[in-house]
Amino acid sequence: MLRQGLYEQLINQELKEEIRSAEAAERQRVETGAVDAAESARVLAEYVAKLLEKRLTAVAEESGKEEAEEEQVRLINQMLSTLGSESGKDLLPLTEERRVDQLLSVVNTKNSAFAFQEHGSFPRPGTSLAQSSLFTGSDHEPPMFVELAKEIESADRIDLLVSFVKWSGIRLILEPLKKFTERGHLRIITTSYMGATDVKAIEELAKLSNTEIKVSYDTARTRLHAKSYMFYRESGFSTAYIGSSNLSRAAISSGLEWNVKITSQDQPSTMDKMEATFESYWNSSEFETYQEGDSKKLQEAIYRERYKDDPNFNNFGTNPYIMEIQPYPYQQAILDKLAAEREIHHRYKNLVVAATGTGKTVVAALDYRRFCQKFGHERKPRLLFVAHREELLQQSLATFRSVMRDPTFGSLLVGRENHPETIDQLFVSIQSFQSKDFTKHVPDKNYYDFIIIDEFHHAAAPSYQSLLSYYEPKILLGMTATPERMDGKSVLPYFDGRIAVEIRLPDAIDRKLLCPFQYFGVDDTTDLSQIRWTRGGYDASELSNVYSMEQYGAKKRAEWVLEETDRYVTDWNDVTGLGFCVSKAHAKFMSDYFNDHDVPSMYLTSDTSYADRKSAEQKLVSGQVKFIFVVDLYNEGVDIKSVNTILFLRPTESLTIFLQQLGRGLRLSEGKECLTVLDFIGQANKKYDFELKFTALL
Repeated sequence: MLRQGLYEQLINQELKEEIRSAEAAERQRVETGAVDAAESARVLAEYVAKLLEKRLTAVAEESGKEEAEEEQVRLINQMLSTLGSESGKDLLPLTEERRVDQLLSVVNTKNSAFAFQEHGSFPRPGTSLAQSSLFTGSDHEPPMFVELAKEIESADRIDLLVSFVKWSGIRLILEPLKKFTERGHLRIITTSYMGATDVKAIEELAKLSNTEIKVSYDTARTRLHAKSYMFYRESGFSTAYIGSSNLSRAAISSGLEWNVKITSQDQPSTMDKMEATFESYWNSSEFETYQEGDSKKLQEAIYRERYKDDPNFNNFGTNPYIMEIQPYPYQQAILDKLAAEREIHHRYKNLVVAATGTGKTVVAALDYRRFCQKFGHERKPRLLFVAHREELLQQSLATFRSVMRDPTFGSLLVGRENHPETIDQLFVSIQSFQSKDFTKHVPDKNYYDFIIIDEFHHAAAPSYQSLLSYYEPKILLGMTATPERMDGKSVLPYFDGRIAVEIRLPDAIDRKLLCPFQYFGVDDTTDLSQIRWTRGGYDASELSNVYSMEQYGAKKRAEWVLEETDRYVTDWNDVTGLGFCVSKAHAKFMSDYFNDHDVPSMYLTSDTSYADRKSAEQKLVSGQVKFIFVVDLYNEGVDIKSVNTILFLRPTESLTIFLQQLGRGLRLSEGKECLTVLDFIGQANKKYDFELKFTALL
């Protein structure tokens, strides 16, 4: 009887009889299927090869060495003769000699360095060029760097793909590489990830002839963790090593690293796929060509990564004005599109739609810096940056100062305490713009050359109309993650109905600009179907009563929230969480309940002082508290990268608010695998639109 399980085996006569017997006795249900026509040649050839190897092995075991080889050759020639006569073509039988030989090398003795040698060939790797093998770092295997050196000397071109390059590793193979690059082409792709690459290693490689190097400087979002060494030969015997070894001494000499050596002879499709994938990386904007003079840029990226958590490291860690900030490739693409809109299409009002966490403010600052370079030297172009929250303005001003490498750049006009020293580069809240009757103090419509409005989806509100209708800047730049508004008003008319460039949430995650998330719609027994519906949403006061004031129901729901959170999180010790609530009373209730059940928590509202908010953030990041429950906060302007758990504890009617709150946990952070999102969904009012939020996630 056939063993139960999955198969992928050609049906021969013997197997056919077994199948027939099993089906006749009704003991087993057998599934069969035709071989794919495109794969039939490979499948049949592998079947014959296994049978042939089995027969030739039996011949060797039955006879002496010479007789065995003679009989093996005879069988092969007999088979080839039969195949040749069937096809009408000569399949070139083996030689008639008693022993079996194979071609090992061909060396040109004209127009070649080998012309000066009477004897000798390329150094040969200890492992086969025709059969794949595995390196495990064990003592009985040749060290990997020894094999790599021999592969280098016999290759015609080489591609290396490694996360980092250490000088200790390059030293082991530098001499073979020097000799190789005098006649062949070397390409290397690497990164500044983890600050592990040594600048000296890259500099020494860059000195080699016929060598090209590409580097990813995006340490936060790098996608390259592959390690592969590819050696191409015009003879057709190409090889590649794929596994765990980066280019460091330990990894290619004594480390317990596993690497598979594959060959184009027994895995041609895998070699072809590796070559094609390397080409796609090589032509990707994520990897930048390393050129003479780039060592400082690489050094800064490496130091920034190495010492990002060291408060005592001043040169690159805590002084943002030392380095010149460069755009990531995707940010450069946004800048290029903005330039095209202005220079080619002469459109000077442009909207950038980019998901939370993709660095819209950095793009805006870089765009302004580029405008400054083209503006002239008689004065710096006047800038007006408008936002609706003080946190946004504080962060934006800090970003502009870093990009401009000027700690005195710009002034704030927000609230009662900030009084600008100059209005030429001004960061102002829309509330201060209105309350201080700004246009009367700055009446010149053309005073500002460059106006930036952050979170432009707010600009449809009446408070922005005097600003947008009064000033006539040379450049207007709007930024938002979600231009869609709950009230249906569109902001696109301010930009002639266009979006200049957009990176939506799914695209940003796909590009690894944001961390992936796992969304769970959690059953909530709370019945909201009878809650009063007002002005496009649930009545907030009634929701608050249900979630926090009705003691039995509120406690049962809080208990359920805690249980489900425990079910979905990996380890409470690793939780950095936010809970979005409907009211101040609800936020306090949830915080008290979690604290009462040994989950350290806090709550914040719009009444909480700025200092207390910053203190709460520090406690969350340090792990002193596991959750902060908020209301009317943390939708915008907060960047707590380590947040890995989000609780939606109220229905969110606004797509914009939903995506903003989701975005609080989508920042990339060291050791953060993904964001866990728990959306507690009860029986809803028939007017509530579930579909809207899910459409945005697709």
